Amino acid sequence: MSGEKAVELGAVTPADSGALAGVRFLRSFDGVVAGPEILGAIAAGRASGVTLFRARNVATPEQVRELCASLQAARPAGDPPLVIGCDQEGGQLQLVGDGATAWPGNLALGAAGSVELARACGRAIGAEVAAIGGTLVYAPVCDVLHRESATPLGTRPFGDEPHAVARLAAAMTEGLQEAGVAGTLKHFPGHGAAAADSHRALPVIPHDRGRLDAEELPPFRAGIEAGALAVLPGHLAVPALTGGAAIPATVSPAILQGLLRDELGFEGVTVSDALDMAGASFGEGLGGTVGAAAAAGMDLLLLNHGAEIEERAFETLRAAIASGKLDAGRLRESRDRIMRLRRHLAEIAQPPIEVVGCAEHRALARAIAEASVTLVRDPNGALPLRPGRRIAVVAPKPMDLTPAETSSYLRIDLAAMLRAGGLEVDELVASIDPTPKEIAALAEAAAGHDVVVACTFDGVSFPGQARLVERLARSASRLVAVALRTPYDVETYPADVCAVVTYGIQPPQIQALADGLLGRIPFAGRLPVRLRDVTDAPANEGTPS
Repeated sequence: MSGEKAVELGAVTPADSGALAGVRFLRSFDGVVAGPEILGAIAAGRASGVTLFRARNVATPEQVRELCASLQAARPAGDPPLVIGCDQEGGQLQLVGDGATAWPGNLALGAAGSVELARACGRAIGAEVAAIGGTLVYAPVCDVLHRESATPLGTRPFGDEPHAVARLAAAMTEGLQEAGVAGTLKHFPGHGAAAADSHRALPVIPHDRGRLDAEELPPFRAGIEAGALAVLPGHLAVPALTGGAAIPATVSPAILQGLLRDELGFEGVTVSDALDMAGASFGEGLGGTVGAAAAAGMDLLLLNHGAEIEERAFETLRAAIASGKLDAGRLRESRDRIMRLRRHLAEIAQPPIEVVGCAEHRALARAIAEASVTLVRDPNGALPLRPGRRIAVVAPKPMDLTPAETSSYLRIDLAAMLRAGGLEVDELVASIDPTPKEIAALAEAAAGHDVVVACTFDGVSFPGQARLVERLARSASRLVAVALRTPYDVETYPADVCAVVTYGIQPPQIQALADGLLGRIPFAGRLPVRLRDVTDAPANEGTPS
């Protein structure tokens, strides 16, 4: 009897090692059609699913639906549905663009301050993801925005007030999961205080435990209480939680087991952030990172590599399991959590593809945009813009400021929207960080216009944009400065300049901006972050409706 118990609870048999390794992987692949390598890995049980990437896998909603169906059809007979992960956050990171609803991001929801809008947005995003075949959404972002993380995180957080962020994150989680997909709280235990971008280096969070409890953890607590099925730990170090050692949360038992499971009571599945990111590196190559993460208690390992590299990572983990280097009981607990999630996903009733980009969802996106666009100040009465005035719109060409961004797919069509409102508008395109020579040329081109609308896209990190606004403030008859990304750009504007914030550049947000400038709608949003020396439009005070 004791021997049978030892077999049951002890070392993993060689036959089990492949299955226990395979169930941990979320693979990736190139192509809008699944090729033999990814289909073969799924059929052999060497993956619990995949993550789709816009640049690698997406053409149209209909194509993604067919792709997901082919992946599901490849799984072994009797296996529950695959986890198909989608970065459909809204705002600056959207897996599906053309054909899908253009959602304002979390910071816009923070400016709107409405729990009901956040829940409705989550429900609609979840429905569109389910319609294209996705089963897990890498959202909501639960990070609390700090000034130092404004460029790496952009408009992805809800704001800087932890309890307001917590309420909105919980509401979005509920909405996503009401649609049947799994929501994912990220980036645990909080990326907001990190100055570095974990795509490029390992950020270190310097806070002590008390500050973590007060600022970073409330949104995750709220998301767990709301029933989130998954949590995505970030590639970031929190020495206060790991005995002073600066190691990634991805490979930390103290964070994954001690804090997340034992203390916060999370019983769902953990999903790593993409393991190709520089902040994930731990040990010797991908195999070392995969082994350390699995040993620490990470359930699903998110890969973003070529097929050969992913196969080597699988073999490394399989060998480590077979050798007894990983605790057998923990391996089976992780497998059981993953399979519970996959069985739960079988309950999703896939909506028709017509849900994607439907009129109801477009109207909701527009409502969020209109509720969020914010007039910070207008000391000289520059607004509204009136017909009969010559207007110059100066804006940079959108670009991806981080790898977790799809802004480069978008256009800023403000000039065309203002023309449609009856104004005479000239459009001037600036570079992301204009030189003194370019600034002088743009100021000369803008001369003679009655009003100049100058848009910035992270003027804090690209100070040439701030210098352009300063130059235009000296030379333009009237200037309206618009922060298209985070509100922190407003701090770089001259104090006597009209300042507006949109929290993103999705088409509904630019249309809401145009309508606000024209006086067609009120500026209803309130700043979701605190700004230095700005009192005209105070930050939300944690009382979203």
